[in-house]
Amino acid sequence: MGVEKKRLREDKTRAKNWKRWGPYLAERQWSTVREDYSADGNCWDYFPHDHARSRTYRWGEDGLMGITDRQCRLCLGISLWNTKDRILKERLFGLTGMQGNHGEDVKELYYYLDSTPTHSYMKMLYKYPHAEFPYNQLVHENGKRTVLDREYEITDTGVFDNDEYWDVKAEYCKASPNDILGRYTIYNRGDNPETIYVLPNLWFRNVWSWGDDCDAWSPVKPFMFQDNSGKVICRLADMGEFKFEVDVDQNGEKPEIIFTENETNYKRLFGGHNTSRYVKDAFHNYIIHGDRHAVNPDKEGTKCAAVYKLCINGGESCTLRVRLYLTEETPTQTFQSFDQIFRDRIHDANEFYDDILPFKHVTERNVVRQAYAGLLWSKQFYHYVVKEWLQGDKNHPRPPHERWKGRNHDWLHLFNRDVISVPDKWEYPWYASWDLAFHMIPFANVDINFAKDQMILFLREWYMHPNGQIPAYEFSFEDVNPPVHAWACLNVYRKSGDKGHRDVTFLARCFHKLVLNFTWWVNRKDPTGKHVFSGGFLGLDNIGLFDRSKPLPTDGYLLQADATAWMAFYCSTMLDISLSLAKRDVIYEDMASKFFEHFVSIVDAMNRNSNRGLWNEADGFYYDHIHSNGRSIPLKVRSMVGLVPLFTCFVLKETELRRHPGFYKRTKWFLDHRKDIADKISFMEAGGQGETLLLAIVTRDKLIKILSYILDEDEFLSPYGIRSLSKVHDKHPVHLLLNGVEYSVNYCPGESRTKLFGGNSNWRGPIWLPMNYLLIDNLQRYDYFYGDTLQVECPTRSGKFMRLKDVARELATRISRLVVPDVYGYRACHGDDDRYAKNPHFKDLVLFYEYFHAETGRGCGASHQTGWTALVVNLLKSSHDNSSLSSDSTGSLCSGDINGHSVI
Repeated sequence: MGVEKKRLREDKTRAKNWKRWGPYLAERQWSTVREDYSADGNCWDYFPHDHARSRTYRWGEDGLMGITDRQCRLCLGISLWNTKDRILKERLFGLTGMQGNHGEDVKELYYYLDSTPTHSYMKMLYKYPHAEFPYNQLVHENGKRTVLDREYEITDTGVFDNDEYWDVKAEYCKASPNDILGRYTIYNRGDNPETIYVLPNLWFRNVWSWGDDCDAWSPVKPFMFQDNSGKVICRLADMGEFKFEVDVDQNGEKPEIIFTENETNYKRLFGGHNTSRYVKDAFHNYIIHGDRHAVNPDKEGTKCAAVYKLCINGGESCTLRVRLYLTEETPTQTFQSFDQIFRDRIHDANEFYDDILPFKHVTERNVVRQAYAGLLWSKQFYHYVVKEWLQGDKNHPRPPHERWKGRNHDWLHLFNRDVISVPDKWEYPWYASWDLAFHMIPFANVDINFAKDQMILFLREWYMHPNGQIPAYEFSFEDVNPPVHAWACLNVYRKSGDKGHRDVTFLARCFHKLVLNFTWWVNRKDPTGKHVFSGGFLGLDNIGLFDRSKPLPTDGYLLQADATAWMAFYCSTMLDISLSLAKRDVIYEDMASKFFEHFVSIVDAMNRNSNRGLWNEADGFYYDHIHSNGRSIPLKVRSMVGLVPLFTCFVLKETELRRHPGFYKRTKWFLDHRKDIADKISFMEAGGQGETLLLAIVTRDKLIKILSYILDEDEFLSPYGIRSLSKVHDKHPVHLLLNGVEYSVNYCPGESRTKLFGGNSNWRGPIWLPMNYLLIDNLQRYDYFYGDTLQVECPTRSGKFMRLKDVARELATRISRLVVPDVYGYRACHGDDDRYAKNPHFKDLVLFYEYFHAETGRGCGASHQTGWTALVVNLLKSSHDNSSLSSDSTGSLCSGDINGHSVI
């Protein structure tokens, strides 16, 4: 067993607390919902970037290339100054949702390069211009642009031209669970000598200014001071005493260490009175303005920094070293063995990934290593207690009463204070429940225990609503995300061990809470009681004619093809889980029967030939319908909404099914007494593999019809995967006139041209990894059932016929082109930026975007959404061989893995 795997085992058994410290520091705490105490809920204006350096946060901290403990008590990061900026570079800058022409948008160049699951080794890169950082230029130029224009990026400003910038590489490793080594290497990529200030920062999150003790670790305020030996002593009651040491600079001199308090500068922001003489933004005044009175001469406070002034020649570099350790784990030599410890940890990291990466080609290994790095670096301490957030704090003015009828006011039970996998620590520095479900698929490959803990966490009573709803995301916990949590739980379970040695307790714990959530869906989202569901936008922002999360622009109600298909998907997953648990306890067979009956009823409702069905036989596609005054109006948009029905493919072996006699008998009885639906579902249908049975929404004929659209390059099939909206709507938009107002949908392959549902997301054409993943995974399941008896034309009208597993591999190959460079060194995700193809300091760097331009593959949306875009790890492997995605991620809707593995 490798060293890192031993650490994971020690952490699991609590023999050693290896995960106590990690990259849990947010990259943006300002302008978040948590920090918003406004009457109108405008978080962007209430706490802007200009306040961040001077104003204390209530619910967390942010920093540059930083780490913290799992409760964000003590934080370590760096600040930079290029001698030209008006402020220190302490945190990443970007545009707010109101400033960006496509919503919030980080305007920095930074890259996650490596991390082990225990964060025993971590590496990150930040690019900082020699010239003044173009804050105003970015705001002004983007402010002039419309939704029809490309975003104005920092590379467009010219500050990185001629390589006139600093590469700042931050590395952290652990000698023991509470002995953290930090190494910062600063490269001058330009030709001329330049000066830079580098300030390793250490600070306490402020929990003492609010007047309540919900988050207080101790009645005694933490503090830090410099002792006679030059060490910084940090004392906080429930963590013990830590020491912070910094090494000499490039001239062999020890740097000055300056101190202040993590307290708001009320005088600067509001013209008020400061509670302390020394405030949060003191280091800006000290370094940039030379105000020596800004810092505490007594060398004590709740925030400190070592000040390094470096002059580095062109093409050269300088390395700085710091160490933070628990007094009980004091090293015998602080810096003498420092570099050897780093070499050992890098070896451990390489050993760990050599064992789990199936890729031999160095280019693909580099992509996968960075995908895992982004996934692991995007773990964040997330703190939000809704009741206390609404009430306000004793030592601060009471929040406006309007908040009690505003955002999240019905979620008074919610108490979040955990390390959580977030989509993107700048653009989405909060969890989104369906994003997180997809995150755990690749996460299970490297850290199964974290994946299990995350799945259970969202089912706990301080997350899940008493009515059974899973919180969506902090902007609106009551919004409805697709019900993929059960699917992710099942995937994680199958990755928890070999068959016969999996964590059944985990699966059972999840199952019982998931039953509550399933019941919430049935009771709240079936408006007619006829098994056809609504759900609102369901994560698919901007995909419809109108905002599906708001009341219809006409009388009646909306019946959604995707919501109904997601519920069938949910049923089949819960059926699968029930049968897995029934192997240990026969009582779960009753639940399997219940979910089977639900599934059949939903599929019957979707496929029936009436005005309530969602299948359009003439078009061979599923559509949403508006029901009003007895009329059913199909919304004939060929979009991802109509592809979701393909995501349900449950393959069973009849011999295994007979091992559940109660379920088998009740199933046969149900089908014998429901002859009317026999032609509407795929069940007990002979498969190409012999003795296999299929449970699916689509029949063989429907599958073939939908695939003819999916594999048509003039419809869904892009050079880079499956579009979220058919390209046919570029020349043939869909128009609908309701109450004198015309609504329309047209194909939009890149950034959104509408702010129908926010400005930073678009499902009207681009490539989205999670939906492609589900489609590819299920095509492999269909192939396992049909075998070579079902072949389809791929691409449509090409004359080339393939088995479905080969179609799946073709789609995975197309998606791999997003991040794997072509023969000229270009990666589609980086667009036409030559730097990433030709510049030696850029060409090996990969960004994992939220979604991708359907025609060019250029990355769009959040640039570091390595959460669900890390699914590319599994897709890359699938593009090379015939194995199912589930053989890696166990992303299976069958009761076992396929292609050489057992199924039920």
